[in-house]
Amino acid sequence: MSQFMQPSIILLREGTDTSQGRGQLISNINACQAVGDIVRTTLGPRGMDKLVYENTRATISNDGAQILKLIDIVHPAAKILVDIARSQDVEVGDGTTSVTLIACELLKQAKPFIEDGEHPQMIIKGFRKASLLATKRLKEMEVGVDALGEGDNGRRLLLERCAATALNSKLICRNKGFFAPMCVDAVESLGSDRNLKMIGIKKITGGSVTDSTLVKGVAF
Repeated sequence: MSQFMQPSIILLREGTDTSQGRGQLISNINACQAVGDIVRTTLGPRGMDKLVYENTRATISNDGAQILKLIDIVHPAAKILVDIARSQDVEVGDGTTSVTLIACELLKQAKPFIEDGEHPQMIIKGFRKASLLATKRLKEMEVGVDALGEGDNGRRLLLERCAATALNSKLICRNKGFFAPMCVDAVESLGSDRNLKMIGIKKITGGSVTDSTLVKGVAF
């Protein structure tokens, strides 16, 4: 019987955090908030660019997914925020900073309840209920193309507005009136499959951004 009573031995690296329970939850939330603070100032049309220097390569960007990808994050919980930003970038192509900050804010609001001893499953249940209520409210607020009162041009106008909104946080936001219709034309020319990989961008040094033009039928 003595051979079955021997305690197991677990070897951990030096400096490994062995905290458990409530303390570990608070540590995870703090790590995620630290990551959120990095990209917080890049949000919005007046968001600031970040300079990330890695070895001999320097990157200037205000894109949340790009910044989080360049930062060396080792905390397991904080890495989830990087995965969230990447998923948003792949599925939607925009809003990477927003989803990161929303996740951080939800964790920030949950932190006092964790400290008071509330079970995480109860907090998650509350978040799920709030998500359903928010989705219901958004459906009540939605505006269809027909409600714009622009006739056949309503769909086109709505698409250009959406494209212009996405350009608000980019360096070319001052020329969104020029680029928004161009973006819509490029996507509309793809046909029914809407394969965005078929849209190529050729960069040429010199000239003005307004010299940009859309060439249909040419792929790089």
